[in-house]
Amino acid sequence: MKKIYLIINIFVLTMLIACSNDNLDVDLDSVAAPANISALTTVTQDNTGKVTFIPTGDGVTQYKIKFGDGSADSDFIPAGGTVTHTYKEGVYKSKIIAMGVSGKTTEVDQQVTVSFLAPTDLQVALAHVLGDNLSVSVSAKANLETFFQVYFGETPNETPVSFMEGETIAHTYANVGEYKVKVVALSGGIASATYEETVTISNPVLLPVDFESSTLNYAFTNFGGANTAVANNPTINEENPSGKVAKLTKNAGAEVWAGSFLELGEPIDFSTLKKIKIKTWSPKAGIVVKMKLENLTNPDINAEVDVTNTIDNGWEELIFDFSAVDNANKYQRVVVFFDFGNNGTGADYYFDDIQLTSGVETVKMPLIFESSTLTYTFTNFGGANSVLASNPDKTGINTSGKVGALTKGSGAEVWAGSFIELAEPLNFSSFKKIKMKVWSPQAGIIVKMKFENLAESSINKEVDATTTVANGWEELTFDFDGATTANKFQRVVVFFDFGVNGTGKTYYFDDIKQSN
Repeated sequence: MKKIYLIINIFVLTMLIACSNDNLDVDLDSVAAPANISALTTVTQDNTGKVTFIPTGDGVTQYKIKFGDGSADSDFIPAGGTVTHTYKEGVYKSKIIAMGVSGKTTEVDQQVTVSFLAPTDLQVALAHVLGDNLSVSVSAKANLETFFQVYFGETPNETPVSFMEGETIAHTYANVGEYKVKVVALSGGIASATYEETVTISNPVLLPVDFESSTLNYAFTNFGGANTAVANNPTINEENPSGKVAKLTKNAGAEVWAGSFLELGEPIDFSTLKKIKIKTWSPKAGIVVKMKLENLTNPDINAEVDVTNTIDNGWEELIFDFSAVDNANKYQRVVVFFDFGNNGTGADYYFDDIQLTSGVETVKMPLIFESSTLTYTFTNFGGANSVLASNPDKTGINTSGKVGALTKGSGAEVWAGSFIELAEPLNFSSFKKIKMKVWSPQAGIIVKMKFENLAESSINKEVDATTTVANGWEELTFDFDGATTANKFQRVVVFFDFGVNGTGKTYYFDDIKQSN
């Protein structure tokens, strides 16, 4: 068997060499050794000591197992294969040897416990996954066990998931509810140890509310002849690129006080931010939009604020000032009324993105750099420096007064750039492209745009575009197909003449906006 796999590797190398004659340059020395090597080891529950190794890893073409009991090593097996071996009772240190296409190997020790007694001292850690209300994680440890199996209790004839001590297994439930999770510790004997725990899966609606989730239940309660449901955005644009919003229909003859409410999973925390903002769409301007907050158990404990809209047939952001409320009142019900004080006419009104706010202007898309009250804070790296500057060329497609100016200093790194952070994550439910106006002293340079998650910069996506105009404004389009709202991209990074060291040139950018 060993000779067979050696022949296969020689064949692969021969093919690579043959391909190199067709201008394929393959440097096997640069191919990394296999990584992330481990093996699931299971044992039959019949006192025979028969153990099955299921090795896994990255960049592996074949495996070999040293069993650790003085017996001969296994033959080489291909990736995806298994090895069985019969042990006597005991604890053994096996070794997993993984080989890649270059012939480089990685070795990992793995303990194998074979006992015909039942496992003891089974300890299980069952926890909710942070940031994912529908998922849980499970890990376990015990004495005398060989491996574990977990049943998540979601289906009647569930196939258990096998795992080793030291591993953590995650599972995502399709629906909310209570589920009985069972973890079984198995050894080489018939007896086993079992742990059971009931986990409650809930998915509460919490601020901010954007109506984009496919798993949340946006359960509106309607009164007075109004009716609200999640619907498609009637006007997807820069002001609101969301795909889904809430639609309130105030039916013909509905009461002047007709409205709808949504109950949150926890009271609104007004300890820091005292205002609530909401995007609204109305077929007419000048109507009263009322927001009322109520205590769940006692609706007589409430507060309400009126705001008059100013735009018809378009989105605008309204801010409701609840600075006077007592946070101890535990407001948890959000009530919305449109055209308050007038009977219904059958008109449809839309609202979206209900969230707490300071009430002051914030940095958000579209980035036009014209605000006199905002501070545009750039963070620079690699020898680049960005500032707010006057437009050097008020002609053509950009006559703005203020723009961003990035100077890539002499000798700056090829990856030098700058970033600015937005007040809220980008919504990619509908608009997947980003447009940016740029001014460059030369054509044919690479302009890179990168988005990052604020909490975890490894969650990112970058796209390149190439300039075609020198000493003039042009609009570049960056296609972020594949980006999702769940990525929570909030950091906008720009690079000019990417891949080339800085020469002291200054580049300008403006009007960064989402587009379809």
